Amino acid sequence: MEHHVVIEKLCSCAKKEGLSQIATFEGKDAAFEAAEIQLAHMNGNFCGKHTFQLVEVNDNFVIGMVGGGCGCKH
Repeated sequence: MEHHVVIEKLCSCAKKEGLSQIATFEGKDAAFEAAEIQLAHMNGNFCGKHTFQLVEVNDNFVIGMVGGGCGCKH
């Protein structure tokens, strides 16, 4: 069964880095590990105007913005 890591909304920082909105993995553990790494990267290296959180939805992992819209000027 495939599992996905989805970036809910690509902010300008994500677009600038060329991140893919959806990544697919064969195993749930691999998807979760990739999602945690991506989340840490986004929270640690993006402009800081907002933070991101990870939520599991139907055996997939969604990275979403906390606190609303994007004001990235990175």
